[in-house]
Amino acid sequence: MTLDEVLDALFPAGHDTRVEKEGVLHGMARYGEGSTAAVLGVVNRTPLGIDGALALGGHVLDVTRHAPGRPIAVLIDAQSQRMRRRDGLLGLNEYLAHLAKCFVLASRQGHRSVSVLFGRAAAGAFIATGLVQDVLVAVPGGDPVVMDLPSIARVTKLPQDRLEALSKDTPVFAPGLDYAPPIGAVAEVWNGGDLALKMATALDGPPGAPDRRDEIGAARKGRLKAAAIARRIDQEATAIAVSAAHVVHPNVALQPFSVPARAP
Repeated sequence: MTLDEVLDALFPAGHDTRVEKEGVLHGMARYGEGSTAAVLGVVNRTPLGIDGALALGGHVLDVTRHAPGRPIAVLIDAQSQRMRRRDGLLGLNEYLAHLAKCFVLASRQGHRSVSVLFGRAAAGAFIATGLVQDVLVAVPGGDPVVMDLPSIARVTKLPQDRLEALSKDTPVFAPGLDYAPPIGAVAEVWNGGDLALKMATALDGPPGAPDRRDEIGAARKGRLKAAAIARRIDQEATAIAVSAAHVVHPNVALQPFSVPARAP
């Protein structure tokens, strides 16, 4: 699907958006029964560099300042982070982290965020624009990649054919839309049906909801250990904190806490 096709399918009531330099999309759209959403993203297969990350982060902060509570739709067709010397020397990782924090801040301030992957998204660009949102969905043509198999082979020193064999039974090794839903990274694949209704339902969900991707991955049999490990860490951290607090303040009762997991 092209960007125009995606916008028309998701927001048939109308949308007003534009694509700036660095492939940064911003604007607004109407959905549901007269509601308004901010529309942001990175499109046109544009790698996400420091300039794009700063511009997109600025648009996110503008929404938090000028439109309290407005949901944010994030459309993604971004390739990966930009692999240029300038971006690397200036600290691209920090710019991507800044962008991710802007989205997290918006969610915590009551802005529901829904990413729609309709094209390519890889590596740092995928993490900072897609995985960081309250919900990540995909439409046909979406191609999520945290790290492609040739890159994994170079890093792990494992033969690529062995990784390809592993990916058939272990989705965490595999790129692509066939493998992201089983590990919980992609909540749903919207393949047909009323996309406008699905988008309206997603945008009207609660902002800042607990991250349950590890539990979704366990239920879908694609990510079997993460949820159990997270629960154990939560329980042990709570026990240590309560024990330490009782040593310092023996008469103060503490409430258990949980550590949210934002990574897939």
